[in-house]
Amino acid sequence: MSSDAVAPTRIQRLRTWASRETTGGALLIGAAFLALLWANSPWRDAYQALSTTVVGPAAIGPLPVHLDLSLSTWAADGLLAIFFFVVGVELKQEFVAGSLRNPKEAGVPMIAAVGGMAVPALIYVAVVLSLGEPGALHGWAIPTATDIAFAVGVLAIFGRGLPTAIRTFLLTLAVVDDLLAIVVIAIFYTSEIHWLSLLGTLVCVALFLWHVRSRTPRWFVLLPLAAVAWALMHASGVHATISGVLLGFTVPAIAMHGEARSRTSRYEHRLKPLSSGIALPVFAFFAAGVSLVDGDGPGAVIGQPVVAAIAAGLVLGKLIGVLATTALITRITPLRLPDGIGVRDLLPVALLAGIGFTVSLLISELSFGDSEHTDGAKIAILGASVLAAILGAISLRWDARRARNADMNLDGRPDEVRSYIGDAKDRESH
Repeated sequence: MSSDAVAPTRIQRLRTWASRETTGGALLIGAAFLALLWANSPWRDAYQALSTTVVGPAAIGPLPVHLDLSLSTWAADGLLAIFFFVVGVELKQEFVAGSLRNPKEAGVPMIAAVGGMAVPALIYVAVVLSLGEPGALHGWAIPTATDIAFAVGVLAIFGRGLPTAIRTFLLTLAVVDDLLAIVVIAIFYTSEIHWLSLLGTLVCVALFLWHVRSRTPRWFVLLPLAAVAWALMHASGVHATISGVLLGFTVPAIAMHGEARSRTSRYEHRLKPLSSGIALPVFAFFAAGVSLVDGDGPGAVIGQPVVAAIAAGLVLGKLIGVLATTALITRITPLRLPDGIGVRDLLPVALLAGIGFTVSLLISELSFGDSEHTDGAKIAILGASVLAAILGAISLRWDARRARNADMNLDGRPDEVRSYIGDAKDRESH
Protein backbone atom coordinates (compact mmCIF):
# COMPACT_ATOMS: atom_id res chain seq x y z
CA MET A 1 0.00 0.00 0.00
CA SER A 2 1.39 3.45 -0.88
CA SER A 3 2.21 5.90 1.87
CA ASP A 4 -0.36 8.42 0.67
CA ALA A 5 -3.25 5.90 0.67
CA VAL A 6 -6.24 7.10 2.64
CA ALA A 7 -7.42 4.78 5.39
CA PRO A 8 -11.14 3.93 5.30
CA THR A 9 -13.33 5.87 7.69
CA ARG A 10 -15.33 4.23 10.45
CA ILE A 11 -18.52 4.62 8.38
CA GLN A 12 -16.86 3.01 5.37
CA ARG A 13 -15.65 0.08 7.48
CA LEU A 14 -19.16 -0.33 8.91
CA ARG A 15 -20.69 -0.32 5.40
CA THR A 16 -18.17 -2.93 4.25
CA TRP A 17 -18.91 -5.11 7.27
CA ALA A 18 -22.69 -4.85 6.75
CA SER A 19 -22.32 -5.76 3.05
CA ARG A 20 -20.51 -9.03 3.71
CA GLU A 21 -22.35 -12.25 2.91
CA THR A 22 -21.52 -13.70 6.31
CA THR A 23 -22.81 -10.62 8.13
CA GLY A 24 -26.27 -10.75 6.55
CA GLY A 25 -26.88 -14.34 7.61
CA ALA A 26 -25.56 -13.73 11.13
CA LEU A 27 -27.74 -10.66 11.65
CA LEU A 28 -30.82 -12.50 10.39
CA ILE A 29 -30.25 -15.39 12.79
CA GLY A 30 -29.44 -13.05 15.67
CA ALA A 31 -32.57 -10.92 15.16
CA ALA A 32 -34.82 -13.98 14.89
CA PHE A 33 -33.26 -15.57 17.98
CA LEU A 34 -33.70 -12.35 19.98
CA ALA A 35 -37.36 -12.14 18.91
CA LEU A 36 -38.01 -15.75 19.94
CA LEU A 37 -36.40 -15.18 23.33
CA TRP A 38 -38.35 -11.99 23.98
CA ALA A 39 -41.66 -13.42 22.73
CA ASN A 40 -41.33 -16.33 25.16
CA SER A 41 -39.96 -14.41 28.13
CA PRO A 42 -41.87 -12.92 31.09
CA TRP A 43 -41.74 -9.63 29.17
CA ARG A 44 -43.48 -11.01 26.07
CA ASP A 45 -46.37 -8.54 26.43
CA ALA A 46 -43.90 -5.74 25.78
CA TYR A 47 -42.80 -7.45 22.55
CA GLN A 48 -46.41 -7.78 21.39
CA ALA A 49 -47.10 -4.16 22.33
CA LEU A 50 -44.07 -3.03 20.32
CA SER A 51 -45.09 -5.13 17.30
CA THR A 52 -48.63 -3.75 17.28
CA THR A 53 -47.68 -0.08 17.88
CA VAL A 54 -49.32 1.94 15.10
CA VAL A 55 -47.23 4.57 13.32
CA GLY A 56 -48.11 6.71 10.31
CA PRO A 57 -50.98 8.82 8.97
CA ALA A 58 -54.40 7.48 8.08
CA ALA A 59 -54.93 10.48 5.83
CA ILE A 60 -53.05 13.46 4.47
CA GLY A 61 -55.54 16.33 4.54
CA PRO A 62 -58.73 15.12 2.84
CA LEU A 63 -56.87 12.28 1.08
CA PRO A 64 -57.02 8.86 2.81
CA VAL A 65 -53.66 7.08 2.51
CA HIS A 66 -54.16 4.22 5.02
CA LEU A 67 -50.56 4.36 6.20
CA ASP A 68 -51.45 4.04 9.88
CA LEU A 69 -49.67 0.68 10.11
CA SER A 70 -48.21 -1.37 12.96
CA LEU A 71 -44.44 -1.57 13.28
CA SER A 72 -44.51 -5.22 12.21
CA THR A 73 -46.45 -4.25 9.07
CA TRP A 74 -44.01 -1.41 8.34
CA ALA A 75 -41.20 -3.95 8.58
CA ALA A 76 -42.90 -6.42 6.22
CA ASP A 77 -44.29 -3.91 3.73
CA GLY A 78 -41.85 -1.01 4.05
CA LEU A 79 -38.38 -2.25 4.96
CA LEU A 80 -38.69 -5.34 2.78
CA ALA A 81 -39.29 -3.02 -0.19
CA ILE A 82 -35.64 -1.95 0.22
CA PHE A 83 -34.57 -5.59 0.17
CA PHE A 84 -36.68 -6.25 -2.93
CA PHE A 85 -35.23 -3.15 -4.64
CA VAL A 86 -31.76 -4.61 -4.12
CA VAL A 87 -33.05 -7.96 -5.42
CA GLY A 88 -34.46 -6.18 -8.49
CA VAL A 89 -31.14 -4.42 -9.11
CA GLU A 90 -29.23 -7.71 -8.73
CA LEU A 91 -31.62 -9.49 -11.09
CA LYS A 92 -31.25 -6.73 -13.68
CA GLN A 93 -27.45 -6.97 -13.45
CA GLU A 94 -27.54 -10.76 -13.76
CA PHE A 95 -29.91 -10.70 -16.77
CA VAL A 96 -27.94 -8.03 -18.66
CA ALA A 97 -24.32 -8.65 -17.73
CA GLY A 98 -24.14 -11.55 -15.29
CA SER A 99 -24.80 -15.25 -14.89
CA LEU A 100 -28.29 -15.10 -16.47
CA ARG A 101 -27.04 -13.39 -19.63
CA ASN A 102 -26.12 -16.64 -21.38
CA PRO A 103 -29.05 -19.08 -21.28
CA LYS A 104 -26.74 -22.04 -22.05
CA GLU A 105 -24.64 -21.36 -18.94
CA ALA A 106 -27.61 -20.41 -16.77
CA GLY A 107 -29.92 -23.11 -18.11
CA VAL A 108 -29.22 -25.82 -15.53
CA PRO A 109 -29.54 -23.67 -12.35
CA MET A 110 -32.56 -21.84 -13.81
CA ILE A 111 -34.44 -25.08 -14.48
CA ALA A 112 -33.21 -26.48 -11.15
CA ALA A 113 -34.80 -23.45 -9.45
CA VAL A 114 -38.16 -24.32 -11.02
CA GLY A 115 -37.89 -27.92 -9.83
CA GLY A 116 -36.77 -26.65 -6.44
CA MET A 117 -40.01 -24.70 -6.14
CA ALA A 118 -42.45 -27.20 -7.64
CA VAL A 119 -41.48 -30.24 -5.52
CA PRO A 120 -41.69 -28.43 -2.13
CA ALA A 121 -45.12 -27.07 -3.08
CA LEU A 122 -46.33 -30.57 -4.02
CA ILE A 123 -44.94 -32.05 -0.81
CA TYR A 124 -46.65 -29.32 1.24
CA VAL A 125 -50.00 -29.99 -0.42
CA ALA A 126 -49.64 -33.75 0.00
CA VAL A 127 -48.75 -33.47 3.70
CA VAL A 128 -51.53 -31.06 4.73
CA LEU A 129 -54.12 -33.11 2.85
CA SER A 130 -52.88 -36.41 4.28
CA LEU A 131 -52.97 -34.93 7.81
CA GLY A 132 -56.54 -33.67 7.30
CA GLU A 133 -55.86 -29.91 7.20
CA PRO A 134 -57.23 -28.65 3.85
CA GLY A 135 -57.74 -25.20 5.36
CA ALA A 136 -53.96 -24.70 5.28
CA LEU A 137 -53.63 -25.20 1.52
CA HIS A 138 -53.29 -21.45 0.96
CA GLY A 139 -49.75 -21.69 2.34
CA TRP A 140 -48.51 -23.92 -0.51
CA ALA A 141 -45.92 -21.32 -1.60
CA ILE A 142 -44.24 -20.98 1.82
CA PRO A 143 -41.59 -23.71 1.31
CA THR A 144 -40.78 -22.66 -2.26
CA ALA A 145 -38.55 -19.68 -1.39
CA THR A 146 -34.77 -19.53 -0.84
CA ASP A 147 -33.10 -16.85 1.29
CA ILE A 148 -30.14 -15.50 -0.73
CA ALA A 149 -28.35 -13.71 2.12
CA PHE A 150 -28.56 -16.61 4.54
CA ALA A 151 -27.67 -19.33 2.00
CA VAL A 152 -24.71 -17.49 0.48
CA GLY A 153 -23.49 -16.55 3.96
CA VAL A 154 -23.31 -20.22 4.95
CA LEU A 155 -21.54 -21.01 1.66
CA ALA A 156 -18.98 -18.25 2.25
CA ILE A 157 -18.11 -19.62 5.71
CA PHE A 158 -18.11 -23.38 5.10
CA GLY A 159 -17.43 -23.58 1.35
CA ARG A 160 -13.83 -22.32 1.49
CA GLY A 161 -11.63 -24.12 -1.03
CA LEU A 162 -14.48 -25.04 -3.39
CA PRO A 163 -14.65 -23.50 -6.91
CA THR A 164 -16.47 -20.16 -7.08
CA ALA A 165 -18.61 -21.67 -9.84
CA ILE A 166 -20.59 -23.31 -7.02
CA ARG A 167 -21.47 -19.89 -5.63
CA THR A 168 -22.49 -18.71 -9.10
CA PHE A 169 -24.73 -21.77 -9.46
CA LEU A 170 -26.33 -21.13 -6.06
CA LEU A 171 -26.77 -17.40 -6.78
CA THR A 172 -28.36 -18.11 -10.16
CA LEU A 173 -30.71 -20.65 -8.61
CA ALA A 174 -31.57 -18.24 -5.77
CA VAL A 175 -32.21 -15.16 -7.93
CA VAL A 176 -34.48 -17.15 -10.27
CA ASP A 177 -36.20 -18.52 -7.16
CA ASP A 178 -36.68 -14.94 -5.91
CA LEU A 179 -38.03 -13.79 -9.27
CA LEU A 180 -40.56 -16.63 -9.34
CA ALA A 181 -41.48 -15.95 -5.69
CA ILE A 182 -42.20 -12.33 -6.63
CA VAL A 183 -44.47 -13.52 -9.43
CA VAL A 184 -46.22 -15.93 -7.03
CA ILE A 185 -46.82 -13.12 -4.50
CA ALA A 186 -48.15 -10.80 -7.19
CA ILE A 187 -50.52 -13.39 -8.69
CA PHE A 188 -51.65 -15.61 -5.83
CA TYR A 189 -51.46 -13.32 -2.79
CA THR A 190 -53.26 -10.29 -4.15
CA SER A 191 -56.94 -10.38 -3.21
CA GLU A 192 -58.27 -7.16 -4.75
CA ILE A 193 -56.65 -4.69 -7.15
CA HIS A 194 -57.42 -0.97 -7.19
CA TRP A 195 -56.50 -0.18 -10.76
CA LEU A 196 -56.22 3.60 -10.41
CA SER A 197 -53.62 3.26 -7.65
CA LEU A 198 -51.78 0.62 -9.65
CA LEU A 199 -51.75 2.96 -12.67
CA GLY A 200 -50.32 5.70 -10.46
CA THR A 201 -47.57 3.29 -9.37
CA LEU A 202 -46.66 2.56 -12.98
CA VAL A 203 -46.52 6.30 -13.75
CA CYS A 204 -44.11 6.82 -10.83
CA VAL A 205 -42.01 3.86 -11.98
CA ALA A 206 -41.88 5.35 -15.50
CA LEU A 207 -40.72 8.71 -14.09
CA PHE A 208 -38.15 6.90 -11.96
CA LEU A 209 -36.96 5.06 -15.11
CA TRP A 210 -36.60 8.34 -16.99
CA HIS A 211 -34.65 10.08 -14.24
CA VAL A 212 -32.44 7.14 -13.21
CA ARG A 213 -31.21 6.93 -16.83
CA SER A 214 -30.44 10.65 -17.05
CA ARG A 215 -26.87 11.97 -16.98
CA THR A 216 -26.99 13.05 -13.33
CA PRO A 217 -29.85 11.38 -11.42
CA ARG A 218 -30.51 13.07 -8.06
CA TRP A 219 -31.44 11.21 -4.90
CA PHE A 220 -33.86 13.98 -3.87
CA VAL A 221 -35.86 13.19 -7.03
CA LEU A 222 -35.53 9.40 -7.00
CA LEU A 223 -36.36 8.94 -3.32
CA PRO A 224 -39.73 10.79 -3.38
CA LEU A 225 -40.69 9.00 -6.61
CA ALA A 226 -39.87 5.64 -4.99
CA ALA A 227 -41.83 6.55 -1.83
CA VAL A 228 -44.91 7.58 -3.80
CA ALA A 229 -44.66 4.44 -5.98
CA TRP A 230 -44.52 2.33 -2.82
CA ALA A 231 -47.50 4.11 -1.22
CA LEU A 232 -49.61 3.75 -4.36
CA MET A 233 -48.68 0.08 -4.70
CA HIS A 234 -49.69 -0.42 -1.07
CA ALA A 235 -53.03 1.25 -1.78
CA SER A 236 -53.55 -0.84 -4.95
CA GLY A 237 -53.85 -4.12 -3.04
CA VAL A 238 -50.74 -5.64 -4.65
CA HIS A 239 -48.08 -6.28 -2.00
CA ALA A 240 -46.05 -3.10 -1.64
CA THR A 241 -42.68 -4.86 -1.91
CA ILE A 242 -43.38 -5.50 -5.61
CA SER A 243 -42.79 -1.78 -6.20
CA GLY A 244 -39.21 -2.27 -5.02
CA VAL A 245 -38.61 -4.94 -7.66
CA LEU A 246 -40.12 -2.79 -10.42
CA LEU A 247 -37.97 0.19 -9.43
CA GLY A 248 -34.87 -2.02 -9.25
CA PHE A 249 -35.47 -3.29 -12.79
CA THR A 250 -35.41 0.29 -14.12
CA VAL A 251 -31.79 0.90 -13.09
CA PRO A 252 -29.44 0.58 -16.12
CA ALA A 253 -27.08 -2.40 -15.95
CA ILE A 254 -24.62 -1.12 -18.58
CA ALA A 255 -22.28 1.79 -17.87
CA MET A 256 -23.55 4.95 -19.55
CA HIS A 257 -22.65 8.66 -19.89
CA GLY A 258 -18.94 7.81 -19.60
CA GLU A 259 -19.28 6.13 -16.19
CA ALA A 260 -16.75 3.48 -15.15
CA ARG A 261 -19.34 1.20 -13.48
CA SER A 262 -22.94 0.32 -14.19
CA ARG A 263 -25.55 1.98 -12.01
CA THR A 264 -26.93 -1.38 -10.92
CA SER A 265 -23.59 -2.25 -9.30
CA ARG A 266 -23.29 1.22 -7.76
CA TYR A 267 -26.83 1.24 -6.33
CA GLU A 268 -26.42 -2.29 -5.01
CA HIS A 269 -23.17 -1.24 -3.32
CA ARG A 270 -24.88 1.74 -1.69
CA LEU A 271 -28.04 -0.02 -0.54
CA LYS A 272 -26.73 -3.50 0.34
CA PRO A 273 -25.60 -2.38 3.83
CA LEU A 274 -29.03 -0.87 4.52
CA SER A 275 -30.79 -3.98 3.21
CA SER A 276 -28.71 -6.69 4.90
CA GLY A 277 -27.70 -4.66 7.95
CA ILE A 278 -31.04 -3.07 8.89
CA ALA A 279 -34.04 -3.97 6.72
CA LEU A 280 -33.74 -7.77 6.84
CA PRO A 281 -32.81 -8.09 10.54
CA VAL A 282 -35.63 -5.74 11.61
CA PHE A 283 -38.12 -7.69 9.49
CA ALA A 284 -36.85 -10.96 10.99
CA PHE A 285 -37.16 -9.48 14.48
CA PHE A 286 -40.85 -8.65 14.03
CA ALA A 287 -41.72 -11.74 11.95
CA ALA A 288 -40.03 -14.41 14.05
CA GLY A 289 -41.45 -13.53 17.48
CA VAL A 290 -43.65 -16.59 17.95
CA SER A 291 -44.89 -17.30 21.47
CA LEU A 292 -44.78 -20.96 22.46
CA VAL A 293 -45.76 -20.46 26.08
CA ASP A 294 -49.21 -18.95 25.52
CA GLY A 295 -52.28 -20.88 24.44
CA ASP A 296 -51.97 -24.66 24.51
CA GLY A 297 -48.15 -24.60 24.74
CA PRO A 298 -45.36 -25.57 22.32
CA GLY A 299 -46.71 -29.07 21.72
CA ALA A 300 -49.89 -27.72 20.15
CA VAL A 301 -47.97 -25.34 17.87
CA ILE A 302 -45.35 -27.84 16.75
CA GLY A 303 -47.99 -30.52 16.26
CA GLN A 304 -49.85 -28.51 13.60
CA PRO A 305 -49.89 -30.14 10.13
CA VAL A 306 -48.41 -26.97 8.57
CA VAL A 307 -45.23 -27.50 10.61
CA ALA A 308 -44.58 -30.94 9.14
CA ALA A 309 -45.61 -29.74 5.66
CA ILE A 310 -43.30 -26.72 5.62
CA ALA A 311 -40.36 -28.56 7.20
CA ALA A 312 -40.68 -31.42 4.72
CA GLY A 313 -41.04 -28.98 1.83
CA LEU A 314 -37.98 -26.91 2.71
CA VAL A 315 -35.57 -29.68 3.72
CA LEU A 316 -36.68 -32.65 1.60
CA GLY A 317 -38.56 -30.88 -1.17
CA LYS A 318 -35.73 -28.53 -2.09
CA LEU A 319 -33.21 -31.38 -1.93
CA ILE A 320 -35.26 -33.69 -4.14
CA GLY A 321 -36.41 -30.92 -6.49
CA VAL A 322 -32.96 -29.46 -7.21
CA LEU A 323 -31.13 -32.82 -7.45
CA ALA A 324 -33.77 -34.65 -9.47
CA THR A 325 -34.32 -31.78 -11.90
CA THR A 326 -30.60 -31.33 -12.48
CA ALA A 327 -30.04 -35.06 -12.98
CA LEU A 328 -32.91 -35.22 -15.46
CA ILE A 329 -32.00 -32.25 -17.63
CA THR A 330 -28.30 -33.11 -17.81
CA ARG A 331 -29.23 -36.60 -18.98
CA ILE A 332 -31.91 -35.81 -21.56
CA THR A 333 -30.76 -32.40 -22.88
CA PRO A 334 -27.44 -30.97 -24.15
CA LEU A 335 -27.24 -28.75 -21.05
CA ARG A 336 -24.36 -29.46 -18.69
CA LEU A 337 -23.15 -28.22 -15.34
CA PRO A 338 -20.61 -25.35 -15.46
CA ASP A 339 -16.88 -26.07 -15.31
CA GLY A 340 -15.68 -27.09 -11.87
CA ILE A 341 -19.05 -28.39 -10.62
CA GLY A 342 -19.83 -32.08 -10.21
CA VAL A 343 -23.02 -33.82 -9.20
CA ARG A 344 -21.72 -34.20 -5.63
CA ASP A 345 -21.46 -30.37 -5.32
CA LEU A 346 -25.21 -30.13 -5.82
CA LEU A 347 -25.92 -31.86 -2.50
CA PRO A 348 -24.83 -28.84 -0.40
CA VAL A 349 -26.37 -26.44 -2.92
CA ALA A 350 -29.73 -28.23 -2.71
CA LEU A 351 -29.58 -28.25 1.10
CA LEU A 352 -28.74 -24.53 1.22
CA ALA A 353 -31.69 -23.88 -1.11
CA GLY A 354 -33.88 -25.15 1.74
CA ILE A 355 -33.07 -22.05 3.80
CA GLY A 356 -36.37 -20.20 3.33
CA PHE A 357 -36.38 -17.52 6.00
CA THR A 358 -37.08 -13.99 4.66
CA VAL A 359 -39.42 -14.61 1.72
CA SER A 360 -40.94 -17.69 3.37
CA LEU A 361 -41.79 -15.65 6.47
CA LEU A 362 -43.34 -12.98 4.25
CA ILE A 363 -45.46 -15.53 2.35
CA SER A 364 -46.57 -17.12 5.65
CA GLU A 365 -47.92 -13.74 6.79
CA LEU A 366 -49.66 -13.25 3.44
CA SER A 367 -51.05 -16.79 3.56
CA PHE A 368 -52.41 -16.96 7.08
CA GLY A 369 -52.38 -13.43 8.55
CA ASP A 370 -53.30 -13.84 12.23
CA SER A 371 -54.93 -17.26 11.85
CA GLU A 372 -54.21 -20.36 13.93
CA HIS A 373 -51.62 -21.56 11.41
CA THR A 374 -49.37 -18.49 11.60
CA ASP A 375 -47.24 -19.43 14.61
CA GLY A 376 -46.77 -23.00 13.43
CA ALA A 377 -45.73 -21.82 9.97
CA LYS A 378 -43.13 -19.43 11.39
CA ILE A 379 -41.69 -22.01 13.78
CA ALA A 380 -41.44 -24.50 10.89
CA ILE A 381 -39.66 -21.94 8.68
CA LEU A 382 -37.15 -21.05 11.40
CA GLY A 383 -36.48 -24.65 12.42
CA ALA A 384 -36.26 -26.02 8.87
CA SER A 385 -34.02 -23.15 7.72
CA VAL A 386 -31.59 -23.72 10.60
CA LEU A 387 -31.61 -27.49 9.93
CA ALA A 388 -30.99 -26.92 6.21
CA ALA A 389 -28.12 -24.55 7.06
CA ILE A 390 -26.51 -27.08 9.42
CA LEU A 391 -26.84 -29.94 6.92
CA GLY A 392 -25.57 -27.67 4.14
CA ALA A 393 -22.55 -26.64 6.22
CA ILE A 394 -21.68 -30.27 7.03
CA SER A 395 -21.98 -31.33 3.39
CA LEU A 396 -19.86 -28.35 2.24
CA ARG A 397 -16.99 -29.37 4.51
CA TRP A 398 -17.36 -32.99 3.35
CA ASP A 399 -17.26 -31.83 -0.27
CA ALA A 400 -14.26 -29.53 0.25
CA ARG A 401 -12.18 -32.34 1.81
CA ARG A 402 -12.68 -34.78 -1.05
CA ALA A 403 -10.31 -34.87 -4.02
CA ARG A 404 -11.53 -33.33 -7.26
CA ASN A 405 -10.83 -34.60 -10.77
CA ALA A 406 -10.06 -32.62 -13.93
CA ASP A 407 -13.54 -33.01 -15.45
CA MET A 408 -16.06 -32.63 -12.65
CA ASN A 409 -18.98 -31.77 -14.95
CA LEU A 410 -18.31 -34.77 -17.24
CA ASP A 411 -18.49 -32.76 -20.47
CA GLY A 412 -15.39 -34.40 -21.96
CA ARG A 413 -13.19 -31.33 -21.54
CA PRO A 414 -10.83 -30.42 -18.68
CA ASP A 415 -12.46 -27.89 -16.36
CA GLU A 416 -11.11 -24.35 -16.27
CA VAL A 417 -11.19 -23.34 -12.60
CA ARG A 418 -9.51 -20.00 -11.91
CA SER A 419 -10.73 -19.04 -8.44
CA TYR A 420 -11.91 -20.67 -5.25
CA ILE A 421 -14.23 -19.56 -2.46
CA GLY A 422 -12.25 -17.77 0.22
CA ASP A 423 -9.08 -16.96 -1.76
CA ALA A 424 -7.83 -13.40 -2.28
CA LYS A 425 -9.28 -13.01 -5.77
CA ASP A 426 -12.67 -14.21 -4.61
CA ARG A 427 -12.72 -11.76 -1.68
CA GLU A 428 -11.79 -8.87 -4.00
CA SER A 429 -14.62 -9.66 -6.39
CA HIS A 430 -17.21 -9.96 -3.63
